[in-house]
Parts: sequence; C-alpha cells; structure tokens
Amino acid sequence: MASKKARGSTAACCAPDEGRKAVAVDAGAKERNLARLKRIEGQVRGIHKMVEGDRYCADIVGQLSAVQEALRAVGRELMRNHLRHCASEAFRHGGKEADEMSDELIELMYRNAR
Repeated sequence: MASKKARGSTAACCAPDEGRKAVAVDAGAKERNLARLKRIEGQVRGIHKMVEGDRYCADIVGQLSAVQEALRAVGRELMRNHLRHCASEAFRHGGKEADEMSDELIELMYRNAR
C-alpha cells in the first residue's frame, strides 16, 4: 500500500522538480552502499549456483543469512542518512511536513522490524 508520501508529497530532502530523488546523500555512505550491493549481487549469484548444484541445504541457508545481514547493513546506512538529512529537515520546517515525516518514519521502522 502506497503511503501519502509515495503518492506525490515531497520530503525536505527531495527536490520538488525531481519528485522523490534525494539531494542530501553522504558521498561516503553512497560509495559504501554501492560496494555492499555489488558484493550482495555476487553472493546471490553464488547462492543461485549452489541451489542449481544441489549443495547442502545448511550451507545455502548460511549464505542466505549472510546476504540478509548485508542487506540490513545497507538499510541501516540508508536510514541513518534519511534521519540525518531528510527527517531532520522536515522536523525543522514543522507543520504538515513534520507530521508526514513522522508517519513515514514509523512506517519504515515497522516494515524493517519484520
């Protein structure tokens, strides 16, 4: 289900003419996330080969756990950036923007806690 933010409202860190594209992204965090995602892609390809090759189930599950933790690390970094830039800016503005950001953060935490 799409949130109000996803349907058209723009956050403080989003350029109004660019929709939902972030404009306040820490360059170091972006590089780290891209490197992690590249490693994750390789791990997923490796898992695919393991399944194709009928590898031992416990070995595959171990690799799945490693990928899940790597994805969680990317998520933490993205959440950190979102809080430092987007959320803090929305809360500085106050009003409807702050209320929408609060709702968005609660939804993000709920989705990521599952």
